[in-house]
Amino acid sequence: MKKRMLYLVLPIFSIFLESLPYGAVLLLVDSEQVYRETFSYFDYKLLDFANSAPMFTAILTSVGFLLLVIYFFMGKESWAVKAKMVLCAGAVISINPLVKAFLLDIRLFSVVGLFISLSLIAEVLFLHFAIDSSGTGRN
Repeated sequence: MKKRMLYLVLPIFSIFLESLPYGAVLLLVDSEQVYRETFSYFDYKLLDFANSAPMFTAILTSVGFLLLVIYFFMGKESWAVKAKMVLCAGAVISINPLVKAFLLDIRLFSVVGLFISLSLIAEVLFLHFAIDSSGTGRN
């Protein structure tokens, strides 16, 4: 039971960081100037400006967290395998804004976004080494 509780720590940390208004970055262009604004990963304004990767990352992190909560209470490792797959998709999508920042404009980079990506990757690796893909466990 205590081991299963450890699986919840990094997704909670990721959701906390995603809720902060510093993770997602938009560059808004005026006729004279370029403004850098930061938003929460859950902010709908990102979809208005066609920056959907943070929103998808937040949704996948939340779904992965819910799957891990079900695993925590039920104990069936198949739920943890499903959570690993969802969090892996979230980790891949979360890298998108970081790659865009280094390829297009460094002003798109966010330290909070970097920590979100790192915590999702760490959780996927944690689940991968603790539970094999068949759901039988390595204990």
